[in-house]
Amino acid sequence: MLSPMLASLLLPLLFLFRISFGQYSSDQCSWKGSGLTHEGHTRDVEQVYLRCSQGSLEWLYPTGAIIVNLRPNTVSPAAAHLSVCIKTSTESSGTNIYLDRNGKLRLLLREQDQAQAKVHCFSIQEGALFIEAVPHMDISRRITAFQYELISERLGAEAHSLAPCQPCSDAEMLLAVCTKDFVAQGSIKKVEQEEEQSSVTVEISRLYRQKTQVFISGGVRVRSWTGHIKMPLQCGVKSGEGEFLFTGTVRFGEAWMGCAPRYKDFLRLYHEAQQQGTNPCHVDTD
Repeated sequence: MLSPMLASLLLPLLFLFRISFGQYSSDQCSWKGSGLTHEGHTRDVEQVYLRCSQGSLEWLYPTGAIIVNLRPNTVSPAAAHLSVCIKTSTESSGTNIYLDRNGKLRLLLREQDQAQAKVHCFSIQEGALFIEAVPHMDISRRITAFQYELISERLGAEAHSLAPCQPCSDAEMLLAVCTKDFVAQGSIKKVEQEEEQSSVTVEISRLYRQKTQVFISGGVRVRSWTGHIKMPLQCGVKSGEGEFLFTGTVRFGEAWMGCAPRYKDFLRLYHEAQQQGTNPCHVDTD
């Protein structure tokens, strides 16, 4: 159910609001504001425009509402096929978060659910974020904060897992080596079951690529790395002997497993494709 402020039609109400426009952050990726600027104008709606592939928002002492417009910083037909993923802070509170499409609201996150810090994804075509302050006698400790990322629609379709459970096809495996955020050869040391996901502890013997530092080096003289890769709990991953080729995506600073064939199977497939001239990219396997 919508809050009392939004119980009637939104569009007529918006004309009663005093619309104020927020300042861009210096890089247009992140925004930080305060509801104290709304003092005496609790029905204000502030427009916020963010134009990066990732960033953050922090709204201190929320009052009134803000509309957050998330868009890529380039004009391209592909932009229509993006998804938006947000991850709230564990201390986020003070607001309800809705999707606003042409004045029609759909509840995305209630105030009491934000501290769970789960990832929520939606198509960029579903509209802007309408973030409405929940009335409290004391707003001094209320802060709404989240990180966001714009990703391909295909990844957005995996919003609830952020990683597939089914084995990859040969073509997907070869493409993953060329396009994924991390590619590494290594072994599984431990699998731990968390509340809604599995955490796979890995030891890396060869690091082909990592978008951000999700694998930590063992030292200058040690050619090995360690790290943790997330997988959906329903995948039922188990420890296994031998070497694997780990590939996957980085979401909000965490590595999520994609294709992970045994390394010997990858080598066989890669060399066969190399002989046929069908490899999408070159990988140094020597």
